Amino acid sequence: MIAADESTLVIQSQNGDQVAFETLVREHQRMIDSLCYRMTGSLDDAKDLTQETFIQAHRHLASFRAKARFSSWLYRIAMNQCLNWQKNRLRQQRLQKQWSEQSAAIEQSGAAVQDLSEAIQSALLRLAPKQRAAVVLTVYDGLNHAEAAKILGCSETTVSWRLFAARTKLRRLLSGLARAHTQA
Repeated sequence: MIAADESTLVIQSQNGDQVAFETLVREHQRMIDSLCYRMTGSLDDAKDLTQETFIQAHRHLASFRAKARFSSWLYRIAMNQCLNWQKNRLRQQRLQKQWSEQSAAIEQSGAAVQDLSEAIQSALLRLAPKQRAAVVLTVYDGLNHAEAAKILGCSETTVSWRLFAARTKLRRLLSGLARAHTQA
């Protein structure tokens, strides 16, 4: 059961007496602060949780029934605050870990794409200039064979032949890269 002094303070608080509630806070703050610190291991988090405990207690003061001690009721509120804090902290850590892993994967894939791009560019530069021109115009710039032939001043058949020769050479130049990619 609730002590007579405490009982009076609780009733006064429930009736809107802020001074009575402040007295209850002062009497129980060290106990709740200590609990929150033991649950979190952090003075700053404990202070925040203690404050949140008393805010919740004030909001729900009307629901307090004198069947139990006021301190037990506060303990339950504080414990729930701490458990929710822990759950949120674990969720944040999990999200940060996922973000970190995704960021690292994106960075690695970005590096892999960069490496692939550099290897392709290097292979393109090893083609004969007319073969490289046919590849650039048709593959990279999206022109059809007739448009590429006009620009290159040759027939469509010649563009087709240059593309065939260029693709054959590119396959050979990039074959080691393809094997390394499939093994990774």
